[in-house]
Amino acid sequence: MNLVLLSGGSGKRLWPLSNDTRSKQFLKVLESNTDEKKSMVQRVWGQLKNVGLSNSSVIATSKMQRDMIYSQVGMDVPLIIEPERRDTFPAIALASSYLHSVQKVSENEVVVVLPVDPYVEDRFFENVKELENVLLDSGADLALVGVKPTYPSAKYGYIVPRGTIDGESYFTVNHFTEKPSEEKAQTLIKMNALWNSGVFAFKLKYLLDILVQKDLPIQYDKLAFQYKTLPKISFDYEVVEKANHIVALPYNGYWKDLGTWNTLTEEMATSQIGKGILSDDTENTHLINELDIPVTVIGVKDVVVAASPDGILVADKASSPKIKDLIGGFDQPPMYEERIWGWSRVLDYAKYDDGNEMVTKRICIHGGKNSSYHYHNLRDEVWTIVRGEGELVLDDYITRVKAGDIIHLPAGKKHGIKGLTELEFIEVQTGVGISDQDFIPLYFEWDEVNNHLNKSKAKVIL
Repeated sequence: MNLVLLSGGSGKRLWPLSNDTRSKQFLKVLESNTDEKKSMVQRVWGQLKNVGLSNSSVIATSKMQRDMIYSQVGMDVPLIIEPERRDTFPAIALASSYLHSVQKVSENEVVVVLPVDPYVEDRFFENVKELENVLLDSGADLALVGVKPTYPSAKYGYIVPRGTIDGESYFTVNHFTEKPSEEKAQTLIKMNALWNSGVFAFKLKYLLDILVQKDLPIQYDKLAFQYKTLPKISFDYEVVEKANHIVALPYNGYWKDLGTWNTLTEEMATSQIGKGILSDDTENTHLINELDIPVTVIGVKDVVVAASPDGILVADKASSPKIKDLIGGFDQPPMYEERIWGWSRVLDYAKYDDGNEMVTKRICIHGGKNSSYHYHNLRDEVWTIVRGEGELVLDDYITRVKAGDIIHLPAGKKHGIKGLTELEFIEVQTGVGISDQDFIPLYFEWDEVNNHLNKSKAKVIL
């Protein structure tokens, strides 16, 4: 059995902490066995290790989330990188072609697809293990995991069985109902309907045959090359609704979608994260502050206050799901990003009458980590080292830098930096058309940089 974990999301429902690169699954707000808080993806990957499934798992994600996953889960996690975001059917199709042509997985093996961020007990993944036998025993096209409802929720989709459920461990699916009213949900529960957990299994051949029928390649490199031509459509609409035979395996245990502030705060490790004060007369209120200034909350009830470089939210918890619709028109790049080598935070941005722009960032390179060796065509940069020591490469020149040093990087100058200790610097970008697209990488590994310098007989001052 092979697992494909889908990691996507536009970072809207948990704004301002979430953004395009840091979706909800990466927010470190959950309790862990150590003093450090844990994200959803870290929690799930730990659970997969606990039940022996991590070695057969891959994560399908976008280029924007690659560094975040490596930073939080580790560099050994196999990733399938989507060339661009297109929805769940293209993502699962690409993952299936990867298993087939890169990992050489047999067409008769079972593939299980699940979200990267369910909030569940470990035994949920024991149910996931059972899907393989359920699929093979039933001969179905698809096998799902359905959660036994604990209340008539209008937030979830429902899996409705065909007829009555007998002594079998699984049942045949009659149809699906998407987010019904609470009254309709109550009726569905009486019909033994289950919440749809978004977990499903199929034989690899089943998905490959669908690609062939659509005249799409099943080789990973070819499918990736024409990925932008695939329809932007969900797996539910493109595959599940057209399947002839679907079964579902019930799970009777804790399961929750922490996709909104009101559900996430129910599972947070503490009511306050970051600088600030919650007064004694606040009730059922959470403060999450990533800024370096204190936030004070006094005398309110059922409120979430979240502050980050991307913005500030003050919301009644019950109304917090509206945030996605309200901020739909916001058009700004992520102000905070976690990277493989550390993190960066935008401090200031300005655009002047003549079209020139200025971006100021605070950047941290972890000790032993390094940025890529790269250059920019459209912007100049000035770095001011404020903490730590590192090695700096400028074209074919390498030197040591420390707190107090100032480095000028005109457009076109190749550069890279490695932290010998944890290293922080302020970066000021100036130019016209500043964007993350103006980035030409040459080498990513520091050993590659050193090999290049040795061949070019670079000047080294250490």
